Amino acid sequence: MNSPSKNSFSPPVALAPWACDPWSSRGRLIAESESPTRTVFQRDRDRIVHSAAFRRLKHKTQVFVYHEGDYYRTRLTHSLEVAQIARSVCRVLGLNEDLAETLALAHDLGHPPFGHAGETALDGCMADFGGFDHNAQALRIVTRLEQRYLDFDGLNLTWETLEGIVKHNGPLIGVGIDAALPYAIREYADVQDLELHSYPSAEAQICALADEIAYNTHDIDDGLRAGLLDLETMRDAPLVGPIFVHLLDRYPDAARSRIINEAGRRLITILIGDLVNEIQTAAMRERVCSPDHVRGLGKPLVGFSRDIGKGNEALKKFLRKHVYRHYKVNRIMSRARRVVEELFAQFLEEPDLLPTEWQEQCDRPGTRVTARIVCDYIAGMTDRYAYEEHRRLFDLHSRMQP
Repeated sequence: MNSPSKNSFSPPVALAPWACDPWSSRGRLIAESESPTRTVFQRDRDRIVHSAAFRRLKHKTQVFVYHEGDYYRTRLTHSLEVAQIARSVCRVLGLNEDLAETLALAHDLGHPPFGHAGETALDGCMADFGGFDHNAQALRIVTRLEQRYLDFDGLNLTWETLEGIVKHNGPLIGVGIDAALPYAIREYADVQDLELHSYPSAEAQICALADEIAYNTHDIDDGLRAGLLDLETMRDAPLVGPIFVHLLDRYPDAARSRIINEAGRRLITILIGDLVNEIQTAAMRERVCSPDHVRGLGKPLVGFSRDIGKGNEALKKFLRKHVYRHYKVNRIMSRARRVVEELFAQFLEEPDLLPTEWQEQCDRPGTRVTARIVCDYIAGMTDRYAYEEHRRLFDLHSRMQP
């Protein structure tokens, strides 16, 4: 039997004192009879998985739009990878895996089509109407836009899940409600206090860094397979470069795909190991004893070590230069921005072009109410559907069809 490696951890038996305990949840905005077979966080997870917004993630891509190839990650596969990483970290630390998984599966629900290019375009379109933010849109989806239940709009998720969706990246305000907050968050703050001035639970903080681990590693994978990166270039990449140097020198005849997979696996292992060690150290140093203690620290509990954190930031800059701003990606995203902008302008001017159920929620052309409904409609589109809608409205040579 092999001896445990340096970063081998044994899963704890019970929840840590600073874990979010489902039996101590702050509950749901609208009281319900709870499930006899699931905890409240497991039920939240299932509601997200069964939502229409979650299904649409299948055709919303990270960097490459849907028709560029069926191998590249979509927001659905990305969310699954984030969930796996978040659960792994929480399992070791005795935190609530179900809450972490729930937040991971929900964290990209609010993204519009075409990734960050689509978000930038939609935020620009909404500049005079409160702006657009994907975390705020995710909150709007799970509290209002999903309409599956007879007794309430949205999914009626627990306070802890809503908190994690909104502020997994940290506090949004000082004390009081800031007018600069995204519209959907300001709107919901009048309904329920998510303590926007504090840090979220440890599970939510872990989800945020699991997101970074996932997209950094899989964007390397996708970038290499798309030809935006090459293996020799990766020798000089921050953080992951030494891994590629070792693998290419030790396995010179190995298949390219195996080298790529092995490098990604090793990078994830390094990042998770560092993250777990740093959280354990911070929890002991701060003597955290409850979820509210974590929220009230005034600083994040979860983070990488200094060296790994600097390497991770450098890797993100490397990917920004070589992948996200590659001219091939720029061309795709330039076209995508125009699709979003032209759809928005057309629907805002002529809301009667919207499907009937969306028209009924609008008032006059050009108003704030109409703009928000148009924004919701476009944000919910997949890449493919956005292109199809654009073709139906603007391609004069397409067949006349609804």
